[in-house]
Amino acid sequence: MMFWRMSLRYHTRLRTVLFLLFLSSALAHDAPAHVTVRIHARVVGGTLRLLARIPLEAVRDVDFPAIEGGYLDVVRVAPQLAGLAKIWVADPTELYENGRRTKAPRIVATQISIASDKSFASFEQAEAHLREPLPANSENLFWKQVFFDVALEFPIESAHSAFSIRPAFASLGESVQTVLHFAGRTFLLPGEQDRFPLEPSWAQAAWLFVRMGFVHILEGTDHLLFLLCLVIPKPRFRSLVWIVTAFTAAHSLTLIASALHMAPDALWFPPLVELLIAVSIVFMALANIFGTTGHSWMLAFAFGLVHGFGFSFALRESMQFAGAHLTAALLSFNIGVELGQLAALAIMVPAAALVYRFVVDARLGSIVFSSLVAHTGWHWMLERRAVLAKYSFTAPAWNATTAAIALRWILFFMLLWAALWAVRRRQSRT
Repeated sequence: MMFWRMSLRYHTRLRTVLFLLFLSSALAHDAPAHVTVRIHARVVGGTLRLLARIPLEAVRDVDFPAIEGGYLDVVRVAPQLAGLAKIWVADPTELYENGRRTKAPRIVATQISIASDKSFASFEQAEAHLREPLPANSENLFWKQVFFDVALEFPIESAHSAFSIRPAFASLGESVQTVLHFAGRTFLLPGEQDRFPLEPSWAQAAWLFVRMGFVHILEGTDHLLFLLCLVIPKPRFRSLVWIVTAFTAAHSLTLIASALHMAPDALWFPPLVELLIAVSIVFMALANIFGTTGHSWMLAFAFGLVHGFGFSFALRESMQFAGAHLTAALLSFNIGVELGQLAALAIMVPAAALVYRFVVDARLGSIVFSSLVAHTGWHWMLERRAVLAKYSFTAPAWNATTAAIALRWILFFMLLWAALWAVRRRQSRT
């Protein structure tokens, strides 16, 4: 009898747990795979007005009321919209004025929009649409196929202040992209975005791109391995001066050339450059193994041209943050790359010298380390070759634009040949 009562009690508890699990799954839904957030921002009077559009299905942990047929009950959901706007739009958006975070924004309006609505094509259309009444239940809207629009007003001190923003919408979906329009410019941002200035000054743009270049070189494993290949044979700063200078000069030239739209814009070009970077690592590692590094500065220069295009791909994605200071951003990014390169060499050179002195003979150590680098580079080369094979090569059409680009490259290589001839002549004299 006691056993039967215990079984009944545990059976009741089990049913309660199962019921709660079923209820929680009914009230919540998974985050959508891809979410695009659209934002228009503009200074209006003493406020910065921000209009945002997100998919309603990105708003989770909400039991949306429904009418017959499973359609969204707009009448019953209307009182919840302000609270949802605060949690999912206002709270994740941080606005800074002259370096200080502004007060919390005021929620001005909310709206439910059908999937085919095009009002967010401009600030004026979006603002007008947000003033319209909510759609009626008779329109039979399904909650997974509508947008949630929100109008916010941030209090500001002056329209001439320096504004920066951090839209943190990563929690809306598995993959989130934010499209932000401000003062005639469009920013394409990932879901998790650091704070950035909407209208950067010259100093802000320079500092921002110095940091980008510095971080890029330290996070680029392939670029670091190529630098290591230059260090391995002779880890002495004096012997590396000409080699590193040649590498720096070369990648600076192609970085600037790519920024001036002198690089092909075909889809196959970036994977080709990535493949050639892997080839450069394998080539230099094998040269170290077989002891054929007598002209390392020339190899460093040749492969530096390739690495410069690799740097330019990272820069191309970041130029949207330069504002009106494109030249300053370009030069600052290059400075950041050089500073990161020097920081890496400051660690590599003493470390290799200590290993050769206390652990292993220099020649044997050069072979062992270069073999490890060559192994890694070889795998990268095979992987990147497979990626490149997915693209079909199409030669660019010959027109005035391509003719101008070709002329620029001819002049570029003529200047390059003259510089190399001058360096070689100086070396022969010494």
